[in-house]
Amino acid sequence: TYTTKYDGVDIDNVLKNDRLLNTYFNCMMDTGKCSPDGQELKKHIPEVLENQCAKCSEVQKKGGEKVLRFIFEKKPDMFRQLEAKYDPDGKYRAKYRKLAEEKGIKI
Repeated sequence: TYTTKYDGVDIDNVLKNDRLLNTYFNCMMDTGKCSPDGQELKKHIPEVLENQCAKCSEVQKKGGEKVLRFIFEKKPDMFRQLEAKYDPDGKYRAKYRKLAEEKGIKI
């Protein structure tokens, strides 16, 4: 399992605050500094994509889904950049298409 010490981060606050969201985004894209929780998140992205968040807590799974849904629906340019970095060959998009559609996310 991944550390749960950052599970208390207010995701809704991050998503509604462009400055905070951009800080996390720049961290994930290696174009800005990372907070300790941002660094923790970034280092696990490849494994999370590979194993469908198998080591995530329930809070982390729900938070991840909320963030992905928000970025996909409200920040498509950010989503495209993240996808280009973390899924350049589209294998995860294909892997998660059905799951996303079951959750009402058309990818």
